[in-house]
Amino acid sequence: MIRQHAELIRATARRSKGDTARIQHFIKVHGLASVIGTLEGLDRETQFILETAAILHDIGIRKSLEKYGSYTWKTQEEEGPAEAERLMREVGGFSREQIARVKYLIAHHHTYGETDGPDYRILLEADLLVNLHESQNKKKYEALIPRVFRTATGLELLNALYERGEARTE
Repeated sequence: MIRQHAELIRATARRSKGDTARIQHFIKVHGLASVIGTLEGLDRETQFILETAAILHDIGIRKSLEKYGSYTWKTQEEEGPAEAERLMREVGGFSREQIARVKYLIAHHHTYGETDGPDYRILLEADLLVNLHESQNKKKYEALIPRVFRTATGLELLNALYERGEARTE
């Protein structure tokens, strides 16, 4: 693991202290995003951005809870980018371009449909793989499967984890 990501995981865990479920969630999403990105052959920079965004993707939950008393996908996407930038600057070593892309991914990580890059697609896939396991409302997430999964590796993991049919890409 890249030390910068290890530092970011530590900082994010500190910020979420006591919230075991959320800490484990982002660690699982990061692990799956890392695997999918690696096996899909992402270049080093795209992989780095993907993994950074996977660690921070739900960072807006706490701010949403403080501000609104609850959180939705939309408030998470609204509150997350500024919180992510704060943590990336705290850890240090992220370029302006990296911060901008990570903020964009966080601001859209529950916006399904067309994506503008493999980092975006893979973040959606990794998060959905974990949400399918963790959610009480499985039907909501199962309905998203056809809209989200496009990579061969993501489909293969979906099929392996949830005993679905053969992997297919469009």
